[in-house]
Amino acid sequence: MTTPTHDQVLRAPKVLLHDHLDGGLRPQTVLELAADCGHPLPADDADSLGRWFAEAADSGSLVRYLETFDHTVAVMQTAAALSRVARECVEDLAADGVVYAEVRYAPEQHVGGGLTLDEVVGAVQEGFDAGVAAAGGSIVVRQLLTAMRHQARSMEIAELAVAWRDRGVAGFDIAGAEAGYPPTRHLDAFEYLQRENFHFTIHAGEAFGLPSIWQALQWCGADRLGHGVRIVDDITVDDDGNAKLGRLAAYVRDKRIPLEMCPASNVQTGAVTSIAEHPIGLLTRLRFRVTVNTDNRLMSGTSMTDEMCSLVEAFGYGLEDLRWFTINAMKSSFLPFDERLEIIDGVVKPGYAALLGEA
Repeated sequence: MTTPTHDQVLRAPKVLLHDHLDGGLRPQTVLELAADCGHPLPADDADSLGRWFAEAADSGSLVRYLETFDHTVAVMQTAAALSRVARECVEDLAADGVVYAEVRYAPEQHVGGGLTLDEVVGAVQEGFDAGVAAAGGSIVVRQLLTAMRHQARSMEIAELAVAWRDRGVAGFDIAGAEAGYPPTRHLDAFEYLQRENFHFTIHAGEAFGLPSIWQALQWCGADRLGHGVRIVDDITVDDDGNAKLGRLAAYVRDKRIPLEMCPASNVQTGAVTSIAEHPIGLLTRLRFRVTVNTDNRLMSGTSMTDEMCSLVEAFGYGLEDLRWFTINAMKSSFLPFDERLEIIDGVVKPGYAALLGEA
């Protein structure tokens, strides 16, 4: 197995399931939008601001990490700002070799300037469409609408997502601090989504343990787990490297429940101590449905290429492994089945075949 170069990883087709719109702004865009709306920032040039976001997010605390979003959300309160951020998001992902992405954000956080929830979704969709056009159609992008778990608007956001299901929205999510805000607080929204045959993922098992994962799956019926790193708490590995799975871990693996793993972000928030010690290594060896994601590209100073290169370095993965992660993600996307197959067979497999031919 040949170790892929950075250039090969950059050119490899990638699939991204867990990326926050408000966590991926360009520092220069934050500066310009903040100047437009009069929002004070902790730095006054793009390089310094980019460093501030990375350092502030690198505290080892999820709560401190989430505070950095005060600045990005503040400059995303108009239709023009939302469309610009969405367009640039797609352009940046396409330049990084991403061929399919589901990008999430919480509409309820973008109504401070007078927009309605519906107008927020429309502005983001306009930006996504412009970004796809600018990328020459090399990428497919869908929205995931997020409800904040400490608020009480999840049913409203779920209904909004279903209303937009054929116009660019592929699924629903809840996010925010896990401790004290279990997913079961939003059970009515999840039951509604199931009745509507709609897809949803739940942030679970990042800052909180197995009960969060268990509730997300067995009470709420999540299709995927956002992060899910704490599933390793239900796996015991002996001195010989033999793994014994508990009931919940075995269920997750047996049911092929996708894990939206975000290595760089997990190190920043203190969920894991380093990439080399990230559970993604064990979970990949045990053949869980592992996917690789960026979470928040600005805060983590990361990209899909960076995430994959860090795994190549930490675990010695080759192009075959990166292809496996990518196909896992495409299989787990909220696109219709035939559209998933079209991207796997028409884009992902040929792309990796060409790279393996070089190797």
